[in-house]
Amino acid sequence: MERFVEVKWQDERLAVSVHYPPQRQPYEERAEEGKVSRVPLTIICHGFVGSRIGVDRLFVNAARRLANDGHLVLRFDYAGCGESTGEYGALGIDAMIEQTQAILDYALQCSDVDPQRVTLIGHSLGGAVALLTAVRDPRIKRLALWSPVAYPFNDIVNILGRDRYDEAVKTGRTEYLGYSFTPAYFEALGKHQPFQEAPKFQGDVLLIHGTSDEVIPADYSFLYQKVFWMRSDGQCDKEIIFQADHTYSHGSHREEVYERTMEWLAKWEKRQQQWAHWSI
Repeated sequence: MERFVEVKWQDERLAVSVHYPPQRQPYEERAEEGKVSRVPLTIICHGFVGSRIGVDRLFVNAARRLANDGHLVLRFDYAGCGESTGEYGALGIDAMIEQTQAILDYALQCSDVDPQRVTLIGHSLGGAVALLTAVRDPRIKRLALWSPVAYPFNDIVNILGRDRYDEAVKTGRTEYLGYSFTPAYFEALGKHQPFQEAPKFQGDVLLIHGTSDEVIPADYSFLYQKVFWMRSDGQCDKEIIFQADHTYSHGSHREEVYERTMEWLAKWEKRQQQWAHWSI
């Protein structure tokens, strides 16, 4: 089952699609029967000027696959993107971190969710936002980062073009794909360095990147892995998909992203079950 909801963040309304595992008996009925098993929660964070649908329905299909595999999945539009209200280019990463936490707050109100099994999936800039959110919010236990941004300011300016950034600084605004960006947006990007903050996250991480990504280089995922390996806790796995582009536009590449992500999540679930067994 899928349901559309709106989650309030400040004065804005964030558009959210909620995907439920199939044939899930209501929590209250299971509690009466003494069966109170909860499900893992996965939240999908889209990238720069993106939406909760994703290019070629990347996030729609991912959410449906994960829900069929037993996850409660939420995919949402950041303020000013997709169907959410707001002005995207007047905000910044701090606002996106807060919005991600607002979605997490909403999701954890569901009695079916296991708060110890919370995963963020982030693509591109959404990967950087997911990481920065996880560093600040201990409720997040796992991260799956698809083609993650590593240097928010440089990476986004490269996408927009230096001329547009200069225009924003000079005139107070620049336009790109129907979005309007202010200098404050770029200032917010420059405040954050995901590489430097990555070691603070102690949960498990999956990195996926394509070798033909011309937007965000695959080298970033190799560097991220080295940083994550330096931590005292938490594992990091990396999957490099040969000839895949930034949005995994080829069907076989998308399929590989889904399969690698679901296998990684299943491996983590199995490890958690084994840990629970030995701790009894």
